[in-house]
Amino acid sequence: MGNQVDYFVIKAKENGVNVIGLTRGKDTRFHHSEKLDKGEVMIAQFTEHTSAVKIRGKAEIITPFGTVETDE
Repeated sequence: MGNQVDYFVIKAKENGVNVIGLTRGKDTRFHHSEKLDKGEVMIAQFTEHTSAVKIRGKAEIITPFGTVETDE
């Protein structure tokens, strides 16, 4: 198998958590958006098109580097 890809997990702690993917390149732009409800989980990864992810709402983010929760 080639390169190992690190995934991260976003678990919504309330309804209406927004997960927004941001592009790579000269101009950083929104390119994808998902809405999660309480208890829903999204498994994501960074790609050649996605350089950052913005999370709006109460959520738990689990990464290879540790777990983080958004503030209220």
